[in-house]
Amino acid sequence: MIDDQIPASHLDLLADETRAFAYLATTMNDNTPQVTPVWFNTDGKFILINSALGRTKDKNMRARPFIALAIQDPKNPYRYLQIRGKVVSINSEGGREHINALSLKYRGNPKYDGPENETRVTYKILPFKVHAH
Repeated sequence: MIDDQIPASHLDLLADETRAFAYLATTMNDNTPQVTPVWFNTDGKFILINSALGRTKDKNMRARPFIALAIQDPKNPYRYLQIRGKVVSINSEGGREHINALSLKYRGNPKYDGPENETRVTYKILPFKVHAH
């Protein structure tokens, strides 16, 4: 369970009410890093993020599933979680519903306002190293 890995002092950063962004680091095919701020939530075991099929982060996570995340407290930039993990599941089934849930969390709008014709994908990330700062 992810809750077992995150110190109690930082569990609030995973809560929907906090609306913290995660900064996702992936690796390009030339081994250089690429970082993107992303919306996220958790199902209690995995960190869940969402993207559109074919974007840079999508291609990177498919080819090289080891990632890093920094989740910063929106009220205190010196308080954050640093997480290293692995993408263990990539699934387009339910991707649109997931991005709608994230839109509700981050924008208060239960319908994501992005292009309807893009394929939305959910990525399950299993954390294996967590540091709280």
